[in-house]
Order: sequence, then C-alpha cells, then structure tokens
Amino acid sequence: MVSVRRGRTDWPRVDALKDRDIASAVANDSDAAPPLHRAWFRSARVVLPVRKVPVSLRLDPDVLAWFKAQGRGYHSRMNAVLKAYARAHREAK
Repeated sequence: MVSVRRGRTDWPRVDALKDRDIASAVANDSDAAPPLHRAWFRSARVVLPVRKVPVSLRLDPDVLAWFKAQGRGYHSRMNAVLKAYARAHREAK
C-alpha cells in the first residue's frame, strides 16, 4: 500500500534520518520534551478530553471577527479565554 504524503515536508530527508540523528536533534533543541522511558509509560494513564457542549452564543460582531481573524481553531481559542477567565475568578474567591 502506498501512502500519499502532502505538505512541504522533505520526506526523503526525514526517512533518511538515523536514530542517532534524531537523538542529537532532540538533545540540541531547547524546546524539545525529554525522551520518555519505560518507567514513565508504566505509570501513565489515559485521560480522555471532556466532551464539549454545543451552545448558541450572541457575540458582538467585532469580537467574533477578531477571533476568526486569528485563523482556524477560533472556537477553541474562545473556549480557552473563557476557561482562563472562569479559573481566575474561581480561584479569586
């Protein structure tokens, strides 16, 4: 079975990487998460995301336009802003 890869990734270069190349790249990347070891996987647990609740919401046109202008995922960003607001006010009490 042939898989179709899309996008701008240089897949032949990625496919040619050796494990030591990947380990070196991770070690030199300050943003990379540390490698996970077997012990971590033994204590890991699956946490399923909370199912979202559909709502009808009235917003000012400029507010909606601003979130939409940020690109895909604007619903999730709006949810994150509201969640942060609720958390901040819940902790303040």
